[in-house]
Amino acid sequence: MVMDPATLEYYQTNAPRYTLSFGQAPSRHLDSFLDRLEPGARILELGCGGGRDSARIIERGFDLDATDGTPAMVKKANERFDVGARVMRFDELDAVAAYDAVWAHACLLHVARVDMPRVLTAIYRALKPGGWHFANYKLGSGEGRDPLGRLTNLPDEAWLEQAYREAGFDIEMTERYRGEGADGVQRDWYALTLRRPA
Repeated sequence: MVMDPATLEYYQTNAPRYTLSFGQAPSRHLDSFLDRLEPGARILELGCGGGRDSARIIERGFDLDATDGTPAMVKKANERFDVGARVMRFDELDAVAAYDAVWAHACLLHVARVDMPRVLTAIYRALKPGGWHFANYKLGSGEGRDPLGRLTNLPDEAWLEQAYREAGFDIEMTERYRGEGADGVQRDWYALTLRRPA
């Protein structure tokens, strides 16, 4: 099992409140990531949530396949931004060399550590050779539940980098920064910009 039922249920139940609480500004990492891509590149977005980043990706002229594991989030993204999002859990990703990039903002942190190799391998396989991937994670020292009851893997930097290297990725850039999650907890985060070798 790749997606925790309680975590999916949280997003399904709280989608209206959750999406409204985050405004409409895209992720601070998005534009610099998109700047690496060729015009019109095909992008898979995992965990699109309320569609803020999706809307920006489309605005920038890219060919977006926006996905989220919860129907309520997909509905909200399409209602707010008309991004053509569809329901897909991480464990349902089976594309092969179909995308120039995979954008996964603040979503893979909900994958249990034991399931991470499978998910990262699926992302790697979905990318074309030379394709780009972005993901960011809350840092910590052990998997557990956050104050909202969501499963969070809370790795450290070394664990993350090793997991991505074992999946075949080259690590192009990393950034450790301070941020607040939906649970209101301030902690360090780790953003990784990665590439499937050409």
